[in-house]
Amino acid sequence: MNFFSKNLEYLRTKAGISRSELGTKLKVNPSTISRWENEDMGVTVGNAYDVANYFNVSIEDLVGKDLRTNQSDFDELELLFDKNKDILTDEDKEYIKFIIEKRKKDIDKQLHDE
Repeated sequence: MNFFSKNLEYLRTKAGISRSELGTKLKVNPSTISRWENEDMGVTVGNAYDVANYFNVSIEDLVGKDLRTNQSDFDELELLFDKNKDILTDEDKEYIKFIIEKRKKDIDKQLHDE
């Protein structure tokens, strides 16, 4: 089953952007976005890749999963790291880990103080 159309509409509305705004970002006509969402027109592999890239989801999830119902499987941070793992240096990874651990300690302290 192909979930592209429903996922596109879901991701677009979740991001709070119009078809026109998305069309501008993807360099396609807003009516094309509408036709994709309404399943009046198929999407090319290149356009599907651009949509996945824009919303920071894997192309497999974009077409293969219903993202509206798989909220627990939709981890944007994990996808962001996975997508950019080749450009992050070891120093970048350590810094990100440090920030996450620091934030976790801050949250734990706030919860303890309440």
